[in-house]
Amino acid sequence: MLLRIFTEPQQGASYDQLLGVAQRAERLGFDAFFRSDHYLAMGGDGLPGPSDAWITLAGIARETSRIRLGTLMTSATFRLPGPLAISVAGVDAMSGGRVELGIGAGWFDDEHTAYGIPFLGTGERFERLEEQLAIVTGLWATPLGKRFSHAGTHYQLTDSPALPKPIQQPGPPIIIGGGGKKRTPRLAAGYASEFNVPFSSLDDAVAQYDRVRAACAAADRDPASMAFSAAQVVCCGRDDAEIARRAAVIGRSVDDLRRHGLCGTPDELVEKLAAFAGSDVDRVYLQFLTLDDLEHLELIGEKVLPHCATLR
Repeated sequence: MLLRIFTEPQQGASYDQLLGVAQRAERLGFDAFFRSDHYLAMGGDGLPGPSDAWITLAGIARETSRIRLGTLMTSATFRLPGPLAISVAGVDAMSGGRVELGIGAGWFDDEHTAYGIPFLGTGERFERLEEQLAIVTGLWATPLGKRFSHAGTHYQLTDSPALPKPIQQPGPPIIIGGGGKKRTPRLAAGYASEFNVPFSSLDDAVAQYDRVRAACAAADRDPASMAFSAAQVVCCGRDDAEIARRAAVIGRSVDDLRRHGLCGTPDELVEKLAAFAGSDVDRVYLQFLTLDDLEHLELIGEKVLPHCATLR
């Protein structure tokens, strides 16, 4: 099982804080550093203010060398598909081919109204997401010297040179996730290399993975070609006092975190991760909210991460 670090910068983070976490995660051996793609805090003041996901990852790409980088999840409402394909391909080149694109339909209406971004109904957002997936992957996969066109309901591209090309071919891995029972599994089967279930019980996650496997089979795709992942908030400590201190920093109770996340001593975290691995989860994203507490990251990296290589 792979462990990945997942941050929520809209809650309040500078570039230097994010870079510090990414570089420390790389040194400790974590597989990836991911960040959310939001423009508004969900509680709290969000200081110093939001940062753009792909601009941030571009900077981190130049200051790391191994760790993979990506988003959970880029909102399809934030960017037109052509410019999004260019941005992600550019960061892929800047990182030497270490980028992954997690993308979703968008859901947080307040951040749209706060920054003048149109927020459409659920049906149209999913229609646009599907077209974006077709366009982004189509642009990346178009051979050099060929042109790409798309005549869709919401987006039209005519004779695009489909440049630049990402280093990874036919393109960076696509991650799709969520709890939708029909359209989401179908889109994943068509476009994703990984399916993610965030902040859910293991039983609910497994039920969603089964829907995605069924969608793959219906699309004549081998379900074994799909990686499955989960995202869970993390709060680790050597003893009860340390656990409680870190829970307080993120405004959660220890009881709540134990019920709805990965919370406890390193041994307890390994035990909980083993349950995910036993249900064929390939990757777990640790929602790391204590950005200034790099000792927290060190503890997980030294006492939990080494055990994950043998979890399956």
